[in-house]
Amino acid sequence: MVMLQFSAVATCTVLLSLAASSLAGGADMLQDVCVADLASPIKLNGFPCKAAITADDFFFAGLKNAGNTNNPAGSNVTAANVQSFPGVNTLGVSMARIDYAPGGQNPPHTHPRATEIIFVTQGILEVGFITTANKLFTKTVTVGDVFVFPRGLVHFQQNRGRGPASIIAGFNSQLQGTQVIATTLFAAAPPVPSDVLAKAFRIDNGQVDAIKAKFM
Repeated sequence: MVMLQFSAVATCTVLLSLAASSLAGGADMLQDVCVADLASPIKLNGFPCKAAITADDFFFAGLKNAGNTNNPAGSNVTAANVQSFPGVNTLGVSMARIDYAPGGQNPPHTHPRATEIIFVTQGILEVGFITTANKLFTKTVTVGDVFVFPRGLVHFQQNRGRGPASIIAGFNSQLQGTQVIATTLFAAAPPVPSDVLAKAFRIDNGQVDAIKAKFM
């Protein structure tokens, strides 16, 4: 009797654990593939499935070539997520190529829906992330090195070499979402009130307005 009760408790525990895991990770797919129909007017959490699909829906050639880094940040992100690569819809994966000019950076930002792992393909980079306890973890990485940024944490990459640099990034989401901290705060539409930012950064309204002007 004791053994039977123990087995029943153990079975219930396993079932509850599996249920909790399933709820935490989202519903399982009910079909092999669901290529995103980006033109569909239907709005839902994700993208509806396209009816007619081909091998091209599961192919993306956009990471072959370096992106244009002639911009204030000195970097360029080429994304292979569901918006440019419909075949990854519902698969929970995506990639990106990031190129950096000498001195270029991928500014402090966060991905609210994904952990990011990077593989350095060229150059020398200083990379790092900041925890919710405001502790910085940083490392200098070079060709062949791998570094991971936990989901939702602010992180950055800065080219520390004399030449260009590049990485390949992987995400455990088909659409990781990206919020660049400075752009989010100083280029929001409608704008964040200057006095709010002035108080947060302990500067005056005029300094906030000057920063906002740089992001116009």
